[in-house]
Amino acid sequence: MDTKIKIKNYKNKLLIQYKQLIEEAYNLRQTDHALSDISEYRAMIMLNKLNRLKYLDRDLKPLS
Repeated sequence: MDTKIKIKNYKNKLLIQYKQLIEEAYNLRQTDHALSDISEYRAMIMLNKLNRLKYLDRDLKPLS
């Protein structure tokens, strides 16, 4: 499998997990602040991974 495809698949998986964690943090905000903070922290880690993958997945154009 091509590396670009692997990166894209992993990026999609992380994006789904990130959205789930953000939604979970939002839903927990009213009932359990500690769990909400933990979920938000995990989402921030996921976002950091996503940003690193975006860097790897960018289209490199040759300098002319």
